[in-house]
Amino acid sequence: MPRETRDSPVSSGVGEVFQLLRDGVPRTRADLAKTTGLARSTVAARVDALVRLGLVSPVGDALSTGGRPPSQFALNPQARVVLAADLGASHARVALTDLSGLTLAERTEDIAISLGPEEVLTWVVQTAELLLHEAGRDRGDLAAIGMGVPGPVEHESGQPVNPPIMPGWDRFDIPAWIGRHLEAPVLVDNDVNIMALGERSAAWPTVDHLIFVKVATGIGAGLISGGALQRGAQGVAGDIGHVRVPGGADIPCHCGNRGCLEALASGPAMARTLRSQGIEAHDGGDVVALVKQGNVEAVQTVRQAGRDIGEVLTTCVSLINPSVIAIGGSMARVGEHLLAGVREVVYTRSMPLATEHLTIAQSVTAERAAVLGASMLAVEHALSPESLSRQFEAR
Repeated sequence: MPRETRDSPVSSGVGEVFQLLRDGVPRTRADLAKTTGLARSTVAARVDALVRLGLVSPVGDALSTGGRPPSQFALNPQARVVLAADLGASHARVALTDLSGLTLAERTEDIAISLGPEEVLTWVVQTAELLLHEAGRDRGDLAAIGMGVPGPVEHESGQPVNPPIMPGWDRFDIPAWIGRHLEAPVLVDNDVNIMALGERSAAWPTVDHLIFVKVATGIGAGLISGGALQRGAQGVAGDIGHVRVPGGADIPCHCGNRGCLEALASGPAMARTLRSQGIEAHDGGDVVALVKQGNVEAVQTVRQAGRDIGEVLTTCVSLINPSVIAIGGSMARVGEHLLAGVREVVYTRSMPLATEHLTIAQSVTAERAAVLGASMLAVEHALSPESLSRQFEAR
């Protein structure tokens, strides 16, 4: 049989058939021919090609209208695996998933991003090898790697650019470094962008306009508009943490400016406010604990932080007109007190038409938002038409 290439009739059109089968719903060749308008013989050739790649498999027979029942086909999610990595300021979570996003193995560890790229990424590579072994897979099964980091990322290169809390990471070539060790395509994005992807896919799959706000050591937003993640020209869309809060205190921010949202409403900022009142609070975790204990000053501080976040989000609502604002990150653990402050300002200051059907809610995916989004990022790359073409060329 002649080798199939990018320009061959089978490989050039197989992506169209495959995209229909990706949802996991079994379809017959006749179903695919009817949907695509292609000849049955063409569809059959493309389905057979996908079966040879292992990406599609027979899943039983359809009801017969006479004669032999026709075979049905669907995505084979076990054909390959992807690695998802969520690197935070002080934690790292790595998961191995199949092509449907189902987690096969996972590890989490407290590890500071400030240790530098080589130490942190060495842990990621070692953990990936451990997870592959645990799941009974090998490196050849690894289709792609998705990763989120807590700083601005140049989307095209996957390199962090002047990340405030990532010393030593500026312009470090993460995809090349990881790729040399695991020999798979590496996709890197800002952590809040992949959180937005994870939250939408798991909790709001039918919502096309969503803002995910991460409130933790820093503050950022992931923007989904028209069903697509919006990164902006340089990959810093959604960097609301360094927007000056109207009427806010003139507090210095580590970015070099004063009065930034992050300097007023992040976990460390809330802890600083409480310390100024004589209450012992070293970090955001202490603030969460105090709120859960019913400390009145802590509750008031959190609610004011919510109001400050709401001031910035009011502008976002006018610009983007989302259907959902999901609040996540470690400080979301304070619950309704933070949300109440956000809602108070957004619903009061925004135009009624913009908020008529606006839901402001706590993140459903919580601490798993980023790893779910990283998996989705990797899967989308692994199953893209371009990736399929490369797999055909390699055969």
